[in-house]
Amino acid sequence: MKPQARAPLKPLDEALAELLAQAAPLAGTDTVNTFDADGRVLAQAATSPLQVPPNDNSSMDGYAVRCADVPAAGVELPVAQRIPAGAFGVPLAAGTAARIFTGAPVPEGADAIVMQEDCEALDGDRVRVNAVPAQGQWIRRAGEDITRGAEVLAAGTRLTPAELGLAASIGLGTLQVARRPRVALFSTGDELVMPGDVPPAQMKPGAIYNSNRFFLRAMLLRLGCEVSDLGIVPDRREATVAALREAAQGHDLILTSGGVSVGEEDHIKPAVERLGTLQLWQIAMKPGKPFAYGQIPHAGGSAHFMGLPGNPVSSFVTFGLLVRPFLLRLQGVRDVAPKAIAATAGFDWPRADKRREFLRVRQGTDGTLELFPNQSSGVLTSAAWADGVVDNPAGQTIARGDTVRFLPFAELLS
Repeated sequence: MKPQARAPLKPLDEALAELLAQAAPLAGTDTVNTFDADGRVLAQAATSPLQVPPNDNSSMDGYAVRCADVPAAGVELPVAQRIPAGAFGVPLAAGTAARIFTGAPVPEGADAIVMQEDCEALDGDRVRVNAVPAQGQWIRRAGEDITRGAEVLAAGTRLTPAELGLAASIGLGTLQVARRPRVALFSTGDELVMPGDVPPAQMKPGAIYNSNRFFLRAMLLRLGCEVSDLGIVPDRREATVAALREAAQGHDLILTSGGVSVGEEDHIKPAVERLGTLQLWQIAMKPGKPFAYGQIPHAGGSAHFMGLPGNPVSSFVTFGLLVRPFLLRLQGVRDVAPKAIAATAGFDWPRADKRREFLRVRQGTDGTLELFPNQSSGVLTSAAWADGVVDNPAGQTIARGDTVRFLPFAELLS
């Protein structure tokens, strides 16, 4: 009997497209204080009830004048009023100036601001204007930033500090945001122990510390998730089934690390298939070939399931490229692709691989990319040392000086 032919490796882009097709935005929203909305995803567009700035205002400390009153440098004018920010002046009479400060409303009748560096204050509340002003200079027009009724922030926007300030500038003290995804996280493997529980000197032969649990939890929290950490599940079929059944209740996603291959001690595949549906993919990427996606039904619906490889760098990279965009799409973000940068390779990579490679690199002081010398999927040092990866197509070698596609970790991990 001939052995069953292996399924061809699935291209990464194809796998991502299939995943995102399953990522329907979660039902339900939260109303949060704008102070607390950093990193949340806007569920409802923010429309401005006012114009910004609300009035013409000065962008400089100086003097508000009528251009017709200053036909030449050296004109002296009486200072008829003083307008600080927050105050509102009276109409500017012809032949007078108003002392004005940054942000203060421009008085009616004034058509230019002369900065104080171009003026000379004189005794008796007078000013000498030493520059001829241009019509409209140093005046910020009402509504030039935001017009009344404009959509300022679109639904699906992942909020940053700048956007929180923008929302506050139009008077929004609270924002309606997508609810946080609820994620159950656990690892499988009898070889795993927790740092702090077993000192290094007392480690049994074959035991390793569970590093994946730490970085996966941290990355989930960065993406705004509520994380239920279910710890380490023993390498037993029934224990795995029980953990999955428990995790499906009240969670949107179950994320596991390890056990997604087809060995005798890899119980994730049969356990998920007993409870629900599973697609076990061999993805044409390096590191990170084994990956599983499925769904486990529960009383209120179903939970998504994702199984990551156990090798730490494989798990780390696969999370950034597949899990991150899936979680963002669950929250309503449309553009979930990380933004790549064209950069110059400061290294040679003469060994082309049949899979798409993600090489751990960091930018040197001259801007070129340096390669970590050991690209093994078990060497987590490479991820801690690097500040991104080179996305290298299958079958592609790299020579020093080549332009490559650089994905910063700032794009993949937040």
